[in-house]
Amino acid sequence: MMGIHTYFRSLNELERIIRCPGKFKFEEHSVSAHSWKVVQYAKTLADIEERNGVSIDWKKLYEITSSHDYGEIFIGDIKTPVKHSSKELRLLIQQVEEGMIEYFIEENIPEDFKAIFRKQLREGKDNSVEGLILEVADKMDQVYEAFAELQRGNTEKEFIVMYRNALVKIKNIQLHCVDYFLENILPDMVKEETPSSIDIKKITEEALAL
Repeated sequence: MMGIHTYFRSLNELERIIRCPGKFKFEEHSVSAHSWKVVQYAKTLADIEERNGVSIDWKKLYEITSSHDYGEIFIGDIKTPVKHSSKELRLLIQQVEEGMIEYFIEENIPEDFKAIFRKQLREGKDNSVEGLILEVADKMDQVYEAFAELQRGNTEKEFIVMYRNALVKIKNIQLHCVDYFLENILPDMVKEETPSSIDIKKITEEALAL
C-alpha cells in the first residue's frame, strides 16, 4: 500500500499523454494541460450561470472538472471518432476506465480516503448543472484545439470533424452559458480567422444549423 503519494506521483503521467494521437498537429496538447483549461472554462461558465440565478455547487464543479480525465492514465487518449463511433463502445470504454480507477483506489489509497477518491474521480458528466458545465467546458477545449489547427491550415479531416461535432454538442445543451458562448464568444473566435485553405466561418455556420 503506497498511499496518496502514488496518486500524486501518477499525475506526472498525464503530462506525457498527448491528445488526438496519430495525427499531424501544429500544437500538441497533453491531457494535464487540457484538464487545466477545462477547469478555467468551467469556472467562467459557472459564473455566467450564477449571474442568471442558477445555484452552483462549486466544490463538486472543481472536483469533477479537475479530475475528469484522470482515467486516461490507464487507457490513454482514444481517438474521438473511435471513442464515439457507437454508444456501446463508449460505454465499454467508460466501464474499463472506471474499473481501472476502482482497482487503483482499492490497491493504493488508504481506507479512510477511499470514499473521497471514488467521489472525486467518478465520471462527472451527468444531468446536473455542474455535469453539464463540465460537458460544455470539455467540448469547448476541443473547439479551441481544432480551431487553432484549422486556422493554421491543417487539412487533417479529423480536426474539421472534431470542431463541428463539438459545436453541435455544445449548442444542444440547455444552459445560459451556452447561449452566451454562441452569442458572444464564438463570433469573436470566428472573426479571428486568418487566411487559410479552410473556410472556418462556413464550417461554423453549418454546424450551428444542424
